[in-house]
Amino acid sequence: MIAHPADAAFLEKRNVIRFAQAVEAAGFDALDPFAALAFCAAVTDRIRLMPNIIVLPYRNPFLLAKAIATLDVLSEGRFTLGTAAGYLRSEYSALGVDFEERNDLFDEAIEVLLGVWSTDEYTYEGRHFRAHGVTANPKPVQAPHPPIWIGGNSRLARRRVARIAQGWMPFPAAKIMARTTRTPVLETREHLAGYLDELWQYVDEAGRDRASIDVHFHNDEGGSPASPDFSPDAQLEGIEGLRALGVTWCGVGTPGDSVDHAIEVAQRFGEEVIAPLRG
Repeated sequence: MIAHPADAAFLEKRNVIRFAQAVEAAGFDALDPFAALAFCAAVTDRIRLMPNIIVLPYRNPFLLAKAIATLDVLSEGRFTLGTAAGYLRSEYSALGVDFEERNDLFDEAIEVLLGVWSTDEYTYEGRHFRAHGVTANPKPVQAPHPPIWIGGNSRLARRRVARIAQGWMPFPAAKIMARTTRTPVLETREHLAGYLDELWQYVDEAGRDRASIDVHFHNDEGGSPASPDFSPDAQLEGIEGLRALGVTWCGVGTPGDSVDHAIEVAQRFGEEVIAPLRG
C-alpha cells in the first residue's frame, strides 16, 4: 500500500490480520512493509514477506542480519530482502549517515549479511565499526540465505544484481522524477528492455543462470485496480508483455481510504487477474 495519507484503521491489529489474510487468500505472493512483517507472518502461511525497500546504509548490518534471520525462521523461510542504496539526502542527514558513502556502505552491508548468516565467529572491519568473533543465531531457514533483490535503475544496481543478488527491482521514472532520484529515466517498456539486455549481459559474464534471477516491475496497463474503470483484460495483456521481456513479478497498489475498500480491491484483483493467470 503506497497511498498517503491512509486510513488510521490500517494500523489496528485486527485490520492488519484481516488485510494480510485477505491478500493471501486472493492469491498475492508477497507483502510489504518491514515493520509489520513479523506480525503478518504469524497469521499467514504462504505469502512471502518482502520489504520494498530497505535502504541498507540506514542500519547497522549486524542488527539487520539478526532481524531478517529471526523473521525468516518464524515465517518458515518466507522472507525476501528487497533493498537499495537510497537517494534521499534528507533521510541520510536525519540518520547521521554520509550520503556520499552510500554505495560503499551498501556493499559493506551486503558482505556482512552474507558473512554473519553463514559463519560463526565472524570478523569484519567496516568503515565505522569493528566486529570480532560475532555469532548471530538463529541462522536463516533459506539456504544459502534469504533471496536478495536489489532496487534501482542504475548500471551499478544491475552489476550488483548480476554479481550477488537473486532479483532486480527497477521502478518507473519519468524525466522529472529521474532528476529528483538521481537515477536513469525509465518511462517505456523499450527502456526496460534495454536495461534488461544489459542485466543479462552482466549475468552471463558472471557465469550465472538467468533463470535464477527474478525481475520485479509495476504494470500500469488497465489503470488502477481501485478505479471503477479498471480493465482486467488490459492488465492481463500488460502482464504478458512484461513476462515476454523477462519480468517475473508485478507490483500492485491498493487503496488507502479504508481497510474494507483495500480488501475489496485485492479480492477483485485476485478473481479477475491472478486466478486467470494461474488457470
